[in-house]
Amino acid sequence: MKASDLFVRQLEEEGVRFIFGLPGEENLDLLESLRKSAIRLIICRHEQAAAFMAATYGRLTGRAGVCFSTLGPGATNLVTGIAHAQLIGAPLVSLSGQKALRHNRQGKFQLVDVSALMKPITKKTFSLTDPDTIPTVLREAFKTAEAERPGAVHVELPEDVAAEETKSAVQKRSEIRRPVADERVLARAAELIGQAKNPLIIVSAGANRRRIAEALLDFVRKTGIYAVHTQMGKGIIPDDCPFSLHTLGIHTRDYVYCGIDRADLLITVGYHIVEYPPSLWNSEADKTILNIDFVPAETDRYFNPHRELVGDIAHSLKMLGKMTVGERDFPLFRKTRELVEEKIKRNVPDSYPLHPGRVVLAVRETMAERDIVVLDNGIYKLWFSRLYPAFHYNTVLLDNALATMGAGLPAGIAAGLCCPDRKILAVCGDGGFLMNSQELETAVRCGIPLVVLIVNDDAFGFIKWKQQKRGFAPYALDYGNPDFVRYAESFGAAGFRVQPGDDLAHVLQKAFSSGRVAVVECPIDYSVNYEVFSTELENVVCGF
Repeated sequence: MKASDLFVRQLEEEGVRFIFGLPGEENLDLLESLRKSAIRLIICRHEQAAAFMAATYGRLTGRAGVCFSTLGPGATNLVTGIAHAQLIGAPLVSLSGQKALRHNRQGKFQLVDVSALMKPITKKTFSLTDPDTIPTVLREAFKTAEAERPGAVHVELPEDVAAEETKSAVQKRSEIRRPVADERVLARAAELIGQAKNPLIIVSAGANRRRIAEALLDFVRKTGIYAVHTQMGKGIIPDDCPFSLHTLGIHTRDYVYCGIDRADLLITVGYHIVEYPPSLWNSEADKTILNIDFVPAETDRYFNPHRELVGDIAHSLKMLGKMTVGERDFPLFRKTRELVEEKIKRNVPDSYPLHPGRVVLAVRETMAERDIVVLDNGIYKLWFSRLYPAFHYNTVLLDNALATMGAGLPAGIAAGLCCPDRKILAVCGDGGFLMNSQELETAVRCGIPLVVLIVNDDAFGFIKWKQQKRGFAPYALDYGNPDFVRYAESFGAAGFRVQPGDDLAHVLQKAFSSGRVAVVECPIDYSVNYEVFSTELENVVCGF
């Protein structure tokens, strides 16, 4: 068969349901082969957005999301989304076209060394030179992307290779069971937990999976050990569980540190140093740490575990639950939870433009427990991380690894494709939204009833706060914006604007009830950022 047909059949064998991308002439054979396949092709308006969508698919399903581009500028546009997948630990396979290896008549036009470009931001890169190797290369690409710790892999398909004939056959996908932790190490870990007076769990992104969430919740209920989440681990332990200390929402001391500072054992579950710096919770590098993960820890000065349980996380938690003495009482963390809950639930003013806390309350009122909130990157991410109660894993999608702006809308589109039975809300700042706002057309064309909430301050609000925190004068961070309602309508989406006296929750409900792609513009008052994140948190008083 033609090599591009074999390529697509191997993708089908890997269980690929969607491919996100933007083609060029070097992809035409691949495009024709996709036309005859069962894979749904989602043509995007920018390659960066396609990579964000593929990364989100991988994050939600555990199967590698797939994005593609042409050569040169198409491939370079993929880079930010690929780096995003690599840093957050989402399985992704990116594909790019390339000039013909033989009889290239275009010289150096659009020619860059894409494989070399991708190498530092992927787990592995491949450049196909022989069509007979397509099944093996793709099998290795998916296996590598999905292996712990998941990440990105890149495959380059030159146009002449895609057009050749091959007699190779599809290579069957293999299923792999993860190894389990050694029993002696489990026994030592259980002993370490039993000796601790104030053990505390830090739940992180690597635990964002159904079996782990179930095993972890069972473990904390059996033992009475409290857990705090990183931003990317939010919702793994439901926040209405009495053993949840909510979320580490900001890179500084917060009220939850009233407990963390006095913990004598920190149990990290699925933790990676990229998502929350260990120097913040182990500033003296003197904490006893038990790390539970699929793979050995990537250590640094502040994260050098005393014990590691390497193997299937859910299995390790179940075995520890059997080995550990029954539920114990930890008054320190009970008081910490009471303090954190008091701060989360305190009244916020009902003003206009809206207080960030009021925005969070309105979103929580609008969304059901299993609905998905996708956060782009801006200072509202800190407000949602701290104040938004989450009740299920993978219901708050944010990036605190690459932390790139522009990912919110594309990630929301992918979430809508993966979970069509849930409401999807993408929360974006005005700056981040306009970085990939062209994907509104993609959402409209694909019929995804996504709602986008734009919190608008006509500025880069996060950096304005940082500027103020450093004592610098305001400079260069304010700008103008389009009429977001008319902008949305020009794409065929519904547009809403929150006016003085409006209830944001009611406006969001109207947007969802429209059954269409909808954009809600909400003016936001960030004058409280310095008061809360600088003045208040620099003067935290525990009181116990």
